[in-house]
Amino acid sequence: MSLSQAQKKAFRSIGHHLNPVVTVSENGVSENLLAELSRALDDHELIKVKLALPERDDRAAMINELLDNSKAELVQTIGKMALLYRRNPKANPKLSNVTRFEGHHGRH
Repeated sequence: MSLSQAQKKAFRSIGHHLNPVVTVSENGVSENLLAELSRALDDHELIKVKLALPERDDRAAMINELLDNSKAELVQTIGKMALLYRRNPKANPKLSNVTRFEGHHGRH
């Protein structure tokens, strides 16, 4: 499933207000990190990931590894932040960032 430009735009708007829930350090991807990433995607569907790596190429490689392992889709990267999305049809509406911010497009 590939996200449309309209979906990405809506998700970027939501993602702007999110804090990172997973941080990837120079230690790389571990089983615990993947478990936490999967749990966060199941609960929230749309999450921000902080990549605490100094090199841009290393961050890009890390994002690709996270996407491959989590089956998530990349919405956006800005600097050391990545916005990931994985649909969960059984997501709790009180936890899902997509459901909670539905209709919110950056205007207050």
